[in-house]
Amino acid sequence: MRAAIFRNGEIVVGHMAEPKPGPGQVLVKTLACGICGSDLHARQHAPRMVEMAKKTGRPAMDLSRDVVFGHEFCCEIVDYGPGTVRKLKPGTHVCSLPALLTPEGIKGIGYSNDFVGGYAEQMLLSEPLLLEVPNGLAPEHAALTEPLAVGVHAVEKADIRGGEVPLVIGCGPVGLAVIAALRIKGLHPIVAADYSPARRALATKLGADIVVDPKVSQPYATWAEHAQMSEAEKAARPLFQAMLPALKPAIIFECVGVPGLLQQVFEGAPRDAKVVVVGVCMESDKNEPMLGIMKELNVQYVLGYTPDEFAASLRLIAEGQVDAAAMVTAEVGIDGVAKAFADLANPEAHTKIIVQPWR
Repeated sequence: MRAAIFRNGEIVVGHMAEPKPGPGQVLVKTLACGICGSDLHARQHAPRMVEMAKKTGRPAMDLSRDVVFGHEFCCEIVDYGPGTVRKLKPGTHVCSLPALLTPEGIKGIGYSNDFVGGYAEQMLLSEPLLLEVPNGLAPEHAALTEPLAVGVHAVEKADIRGGEVPLVIGCGPVGLAVIAALRIKGLHPIVAADYSPARRALATKLGADIVVDPKVSQPYATWAEHAQMSEAEKAARPLFQAMLPALKPAIIFECVGVPGLLQQVFEGAPRDAKVVVVGVCMESDKNEPMLGIMKELNVQYVLGYTPDEFAASLRLIAEGQVDAAAMVTAEVGIDGVAKAFADLANPEAHTKIIVQPWR
């Protein structure tokens, strides 16, 4: 079968042996797979990614061997391995968490030397993790289940109590997923900031109430304008709190993941803000803890999602509660993956590119 392969630091097109399903596994045809920002980071910072995986005890890629990226996918069932229930018929469209259940434990899909990801014509999935795609949802939209689940999880981890005013820094796919999840949660107004006009427009489409161009307006000042307490809220504050700025609680979602960004958040955040770090920074970074101490900031790092959040995200897209189609800006075949990685560097050109291996 054909695949876009990460080899020697580059994305190349090549042929691989067709995978054979083992016990509990399902052979699927990859219909659509999104290119994730983590894939772009992995290509650029692969040695760092391997180093971090080893530090946390996670399986690490062997960069001397081939890897097929791709963990945001929708597939079609082709065949079953031994010991499977076979509840879903061949031809059924499915999504799955990017993981395989093996006797040795859970193995990730997308950053593995042993199990190919969605930039290949076929792949293996675990039968217990399959979710049938409902409502005739297009594969390229079902493939956005995974990135939406990242946003849903980030909002859940924010532990929203009600009354907070959120600020989303960065409106790439992750930031847009956070905005969509905040809208569904019913938390308003949602303030979002990005330098890209195209991404600010998408942020509005997906639920942001106020969008900010950081070149024109300071995001934290704009947030403060829309976070003023009512007179009743001001009057209800205890004595010491009454001496502080009369602002509602802040939840700041950092959705960029580049060095220096977290320090900017620490500098701009109001006192007692909760900072949810969703962007994946692959490089070493530094910030001033004293800023966080003096402001009593609460910093929450997040990763991935739960199986329930993943399933809920698929339903949200299938039921039209999230406009997944708005995020898709291009579709390419395997031969176009390397160029797509380069094209995604321009936020005005693309937000989410979908790989269709059989295109």
